Amino acid sequence: MSRGAWFALAVVLLLVGLAWRGARSPGAPEGGYAQVACTLPPAFDDPATPKQSPADGMAPFRLGRARVVPLAGLSLEARVLAREDYAFGPEAEYSPTDLALGWGPMAAPGLADALNVTQSGRWYQYSWGSGRPPLPPRQIARHSANMHLVPADADVAAALQRVHAGDTVRLEGWLVSIERDDGWRWRSSLSRDDTGRGACELVYVCSLQPR
Repeated sequence: MSRGAWFALAVVLLLVGLAWRGARSPGAPEGGYAQVACTLPPAFDDPATPKQSPADGMAPFRLGRARVVPLAGLSLEARVLAREDYAFGPEAEYSPTDLALGWGPMAAPGLADALNVTQSGRWYQYSWGSGRPPLPPRQIARHSANMHLVPADADVAAALQRVHAGDTVRLEGWLVSIERDDGWRWRSSLSRDDTGRGACELVYVCSLQPR
């Protein structure tokens, strides 16, 4: 096949993929929604500190061709530092959007403007200019995270679609492990203090509200 034919085929496949994605509900995961009630975990006591709670309030359930295992409850209020949508890869079957979130000192008005926050490949990065960072780097890491969000229903998906960088949101749901029948696995971090590979949260979102 000539180079021109390969290019034309690639364009056609891209257009088909975009059309297929657009036919879905806004923000909906490709795998659809689970047919279970999403029980809210215990709410945070302090909006500056995310609350993680035991997972005994939500039992494992099926989501398409996967088993979802709640690992812990999560309730938090945070500023949206950045968002990134994904349409391809096995992760997009469950989580169409990542939000980079900051809480406590990272949610202070104007502080995030002193950072350059970007997302790609299901990671987030931050940097600052030639001067000093607005917070010590360890404080930045401990008060921010990239979260892979799995909407529990169409209302959560619609709310997620409306979220933009700079917004403040209240999020309640469950840190989970997704175990697909073919052996593929995706597991949430259970710490707000970790960094690097495996440090992102995978959240089955019961409620997402602007503040």
